[in-house]
Amino acid sequence: MKQAALLLVGFCCIAHRGCERVFTILAAPFRFLSGERKYIILFLYVPVMIVLQSCHSSKTESEKKPVAEMAATEVFIAHKGKLSSSLKLPGELIAFQQVDIYAKVNSFVKKLNVDVGSEVKAGQLLATMEAPEINSQLAGAESRLQSMEALYIASKANYDRLLETSKTPGTISPNDLDIALAKKNSDNAQLQSAKSAYKEIADNRNYLEIRAPFAGMITVKNVSAGAIVGPSGKGSDLPLFTLQQQKQLRLTVAVPEVYTSYLNDKSEVSFTVKSFPAQKFIARIKRLAGALDTRLRSERIEMDVDNKDKKLLPGMIAEITIPLPAKDSVFIVPKSAVVNSTEKVFIVKVENGKARRIFVEKGREVDGKIEVYGNLSVADTLLKNATEETRENSTVTNLKLSNQ
Repeated sequence: MKQAALLLVGFCCIAHRGCERVFTILAAPFRFLSGERKYIILFLYVPVMIVLQSCHSSKTESEKKPVAEMAATEVFIAHKGKLSSSLKLPGELIAFQQVDIYAKVNSFVKKLNVDVGSEVKAGQLLATMEAPEINSQLAGAESRLQSMEALYIASKANYDRLLETSKTPGTISPNDLDIALAKKNSDNAQLQSAKSAYKEIADNRNYLEIRAPFAGMITVKNVSAGAIVGPSGKGSDLPLFTLQQQKQLRLTVAVPEVYTSYLNDKSEVSFTVKSFPAQKFIARIKRLAGALDTRLRSERIEMDVDNKDKKLLPGMIAEITIPLPAKDSVFIVPKSAVVNSTEKVFIVKVENGKARRIFVEKGREVDGKIEVYGNLSVADTLLKNATEETRENSTVTNLKLSNQ
């Protein structure tokens, strides 16, 4: 037991100098121990080693752990400015005027004077139709007109003679004169009806000549000579021709509601098309719908595009760049300063070392900066990198002013 006590004291002294060589030093005495003494020493050795090992590990970890420096909190000063941006939207080029041309009356195609790709002038004859029954109807209407005209001439002459004779008292009774006047008026009405019937048939015959309503290009031809044609929906599902005015085009685009306040009829836009990716075209806004589409909640705007060289084609999709100039000065902050929480959108203001949440409404976003509208004042101190973890009235220290 005396040897065990001396061994324990020596072990504690060595441990006081460090634990690096403890296991090597204490392993030697075990060679001289045997029997019960070895077990007693082992019983005392194990707990002491556990304590020393724990102390050594704690000391090592504390030595390795660096002293953390407190990070600076970046802030910036609120200021107002104007944030100009642009909006890119897909648009469509369409013909300035386009019409599907149908036959007015049921008839046969007698002759076609144009084909796909033909350029035509306003009033130019495109096709001639044939309807023999119309010629027969016109001849019958003409005969009836001549008959009604002869009856009217006779009744008018009879009334004029009776009227002249009645100037001599007692020669013509007033009743006879009234009957002659009624006959004259009746024949005149019949004559006017015959004239109208003749004009209607004559106009229908004029419809057998199909003419261009405006100058343009024939882009579709659906018939050939000898085909039976008629009005739309009455045996003619497809038009005879499709005529487009292509020397001037319309560029149409639907602008979302949030951007409509920046547009006016003097705004100039640029656009590109896939056929000429390296060329930029210019157009000016001419027409605004003045109302929002109920499905898309967007306003339709139109631009006129000069296309005398016919480089652009109707139906092309254009990538439009619409400038959105700033109107008034507003508060502009970095995107990192705006927090989109589940409740509201806010920024964090530092006042007397305390954090305050200021709820705002967002405007446009350009190049990492956002327009905000809220209870702000010029020269307010705001956090540059705000998060939801920044609580109301929490302490904010170690401020560092940033130039945004």
